[in-house]
Amino acid sequence: MRDLAEGMSDLSPAAEPVMSARGLRYGTGRKTHLGPLDLEIRAGRSTVIMGANGAGKSVLIRLLHGLLAPTRGQILWHGAALNAGTRKRQAMVFQRPVLLRRSVLGNLRFALRVRGIGKGDRVARERAALDAAKLSHAGDRPARRLSIGEQQRLAVARALSTGPELLFLDEPTASLDPASTLAIEAQIAEAKASGVTIVLVTHDAGQARRVGDDVIFLDAGRIAEQGRASDVLTTPQSPEAQAWLSGDLRLAASGSKGL
Repeated sequence: MRDLAEGMSDLSPAAEPVMSARGLRYGTGRKTHLGPLDLEIRAGRSTVIMGANGAGKSVLIRLLHGLLAPTRGQILWHGAALNAGTRKRQAMVFQRPVLLRRSVLGNLRFALRVRGIGKGDRVARERAALDAAKLSHAGDRPARRLSIGEQQRLAVARALSTGPELLFLDEPTASLDPASTLAIEAQIAEAKASGVTIVLVTHDAGQARRVGDDVIFLDAGRIAEQGRASDVLTTPQSPEAQAWLSGDLRLAASGSKGL
């Protein structure tokens, strides 16, 4: 298992950490679901979180986004404690699109109003979000009547319309066809090019190669390996990552047993 110092040495020294965790744990009752672990998310980069089902991927990003409270440890945003104010500089997209019973435009408008964005700026952002999601023709349509791929494009565009510094994505293409997957990946690439830091949970090694700069590989709630995506995905050093990436389902599943 690579330790934190070795893993971090693989990352770009020019990229400062926008977010970090120290001694992070999460558990219920006597059961620890995640940790202890240390990590850093580098600004302006795409960090991919991988691992078998039950490894703790979704729990981790919910902790980082403040949707769950850690049992122990610290989560830092630019070196200071994460709080409600700094959470507004983040956004999150889930595996299943979470859309309101409103029109496509109404979903965008609601999110922008909640963030306190004024009408003048809001109109421009709504238009840009519709263009980014390739839904300019569907602004008045009920959002929940869109195809699943269109719904997820809308969810990503809505999150980005609020101007986040960091975007969390929890398996956003897990149930999508290849064309919709590539459309979502194009939105992610455009967001990154504009300076948004990306944290993406995925089971898809191909997607990790296409999208990721850095990889954090979880096994049984712990970090088994982390480093540059090109290194971890090509020549993994940990037995857990080697088993998972080689398709050894028996060995890959054994590490996450019980989570």
